[in-house]
Amino acid sequence: MSVEICNFGKLENGNTAKLFTLTNSNNITAKLTNYGAILVSLFVPDKNGNLSDVVLGFDSLEKYINDNNGSFGATVGRNSNRIGNACFTLNGITYTLDKNERNKNNLHSGFNQYKNRLWDYRINEDNNSISFNLLSPDGDQGFPGNFNVSVTYTLTNDNELKIEYLGNCDKDTIANMTNHSYFNLSGHNGKTAIDEELYISADKFLEVDNESIPTGNMLNVENTPMDFRIPKKISLEIESNFEQLNLTSGYDHSFVLNKPKGVLEKIATLSDKESGRIMDVYTDCVAVQFYAGNFIEECKAVGKENCIYKNRSGICLETGFLPNSINQENFDSPVLKAGEKYKSTTIYKFSF
Repeated sequence: MSVEICNFGKLENGNTAKLFTLTNSNNITAKLTNYGAILVSLFVPDKNGNLSDVVLGFDSLEKYINDNNGSFGATVGRNSNRIGNACFTLNGITYTLDKNERNKNNLHSGFNQYKNRLWDYRINEDNNSISFNLLSPDGDQGFPGNFNVSVTYTLTNDNELKIEYLGNCDKDTIANMTNHSYFNLSGHNGKTAIDEELYISADKFLEVDNESIPTGNMLNVENTPMDFRIPKKISLEIESNFEQLNLTSGYDHSFVLNKPKGVLEKIATLSDKESGRIMDVYTDCVAVQFYAGNFIEECKAVGKENCIYKNRSGICLETGFLPNSINQENFDSPVLKAGEKYKSTTIYKFSF
């Protein structure tokens, strides 16, 4: 195992972003940058030992600065996913956020996102890991409190890319971090990702309205296209005439996981029969947002190796709290109490 570091490019203010390379004993390689704590590349062998980069992204810092409207590989916080009407009330105080999505809602915390900031970093050669650290000041993005957060990426010899979030705040706030990587196990420039098979351990999914804000109803997946309890090709039912899929132009829904809160368990598996690559997802979170890349083309992204990404070139499995949890009393609360620790772990484990 090894950790390498090189310059990735300069920001307008003259600061230099770094690119870090983690490699394990099985030839898996992860490339990360402290600009946005972003996962840039993830090279994984196929059944014949051939390496492919299985996450969408860009070759240059400049493109991450200017073209990453799709949040490729990004660390998202303080709150990932959506908050309805871009506001919430906490301890009797109403906080107003950026209305950066569908006219009135807040998506991934607004305009000044964590993906556009230079994080501090710390390398741990013994663990084959890199930690990125950020101080989000009181009032940042509209949220209360000075939020100290770190995200640590560890590449193990068990072929796990482990992502661990730690945080604390001096006021009650929201803490709901995620990683927004788009996966395609045939390679970032391969065939459509929806030809791959997906399993999700969830009996229920969240019903959403025409602005992708949860209605509060948790619906049974049984006898619907939302049932992934038995692995199936994503493409099998994505075009079904099903109201929830029609509203979002394909899968973009949060699934309520069949496991206790805070317990780290396997919750999903993505597999590509042609390459033989399999990705198991483990998390201690209560939910996973499955996004099938329905609007990638709106990002007009020319990715790595000059690849023009199309809709459904990659899929996201974003772990965290349910969307709009702060405004739904029947959802698990994303509130982090002052002085308490925020901690969350998600693992992407590969076999081939």
